[in-house]
Amino acid sequence: MVHLVSAERKGKLLELGADRLADALLELAGRDEFADDLVERLIATPQDNIGRFRTKLSALQLERPFIDWRQSSEFARELENLLEDLRAGVTDPRTGTELVAAFYQADSAILATCDDSSGQIGDLFRYDARHLFVAYAARCADKQWLGDLVFKVIQCDDYGVRDVLIGCARDYLTEPVMRVMVARLQELAAEEPDEFRKRHWFHNVESLARQLKDAPLFEAARLASWGSLSTAACVDIARVYLECGHEPTALTWLEKIPAADTFMVAERDGLLLEIYGRLGNLAKRNQAAWRIFRRSRNAATLALLLEVIGQNKKDDVLAGEIGAILEATMFSPGDADFLVEMERWEAAETYVMNLADQINGDFYGSLLPLAEAMEQDGRPLCASVVYRALLDSILRRGHTKSYPHGVRYLRKLERLAQAVADWRNIALHNVYLQGIKLNHGRKSSFWSRYGGKG
Repeated sequence: MVHLVSAERKGKLLELGADRLADALLELAGRDEFADDLVERLIATPQDNIGRFRTKLSALQLERPFIDWRQSSEFARELENLLEDLRAGVTDPRTGTELVAAFYQADSAILATCDDSSGQIGDLFRYDARHLFVAYAARCADKQWLGDLVFKVIQCDDYGVRDVLIGCARDYLTEPVMRVMVARLQELAAEEPDEFRKRHWFHNVESLARQLKDAPLFEAARLASWGSLSTAACVDIARVYLECGHEPTALTWLEKIPAADTFMVAERDGLLLEIYGRLGNLAKRNQAAWRIFRRSRNAATLALLLEVIGQNKKDDVLAGEIGAILEATMFSPGDADFLVEMERWEAAETYVMNLADQINGDFYGSLLPLAEAMEQDGRPLCASVVYRALLDSILRRGHTKSYPHGVRYLRKLERLAQAVADWRNIALHNVYLQGIKLNHGRKSSFWSRYGGKG
């Protein structure tokens, strides 16, 4: 049944009248505890909802049975309702901010007593509670008091959910208060004997520095935190200088990385592309765009390249790159995908057939779409080559959970074989089938699924 859109459903519900809607809500509340909680929230006064929030939060901090992963979704809904009580009951920004802060300070009581493998409960702190905190905090007039409150909350963050309040500080704090917080965090770092916690404090300084658009502060915090110029540090510092509009300094930091170092090379070229564009160095910008494209040929990197060198160069670029791909001696799933993405079907088939013996079926994530594309374009032999590689991988690894996929590929190969007119230098289907029976005949689980015996 197709549901009506929300506006239409709302209109029809309004037509039912208050009595019928109230009866329906009460009936639903009698069947579902979350619906019952919603009804209680709707009929409660704002002060009652504040009381409900405080009572529920206190209850969460009492000793209770461990909540396993099967019950975690229900527990997450319970916490969502807790925050909804707060949203419905508090209009005063200072009170709301204090109560959301109390929710964060209950993180250990909440997270230590549940299996949050799904991340649903942690996400309530990272997103739902954060949005609610910012909504209240942004309206708080006393920013100094607010800064003190946040500093108090983040001093203990054993579960890694409180720092989100630092990550959005610019949404509710003024620059002077953020500067004071930076100084206090630096003091904590200076007094901290534990190296991990010291870096934790400096990480918060880095976050505030980016929000303050203070690249030198970010640089100082990163160097104080790690004490060495790793590639990652140089890239991060360069990125922040670029964000702050200091392109020459950003370039200087990237040039500190040895040319032969390939770590984070994609990120580096992305930054260089932006830097050279702002500095007006078109030749260097072109080089960066070509490197990005050739490292990973796809429609997005091609569009980026053409934006730099000119849309009128598309045919020339494609002709040159297709030629280079076809001359390659090593098979690349990415290049095969690129040819398909560009709808260069003849070239894609030639590429696959030329390097058929190099196709590694372990890369099923990119090979399966390639096989399906070849099949849909009416290229049964090319599709068969790729499906065979996928099936060979499954049988070689003997991963029984993948056998249903392998059986599907084998049945697909049977159908495709009927459409192949010229097998070229590829083994006939019957020959291939006998080969896998010979090599994998003892995998009875696979053959029983297939419906035959090895």
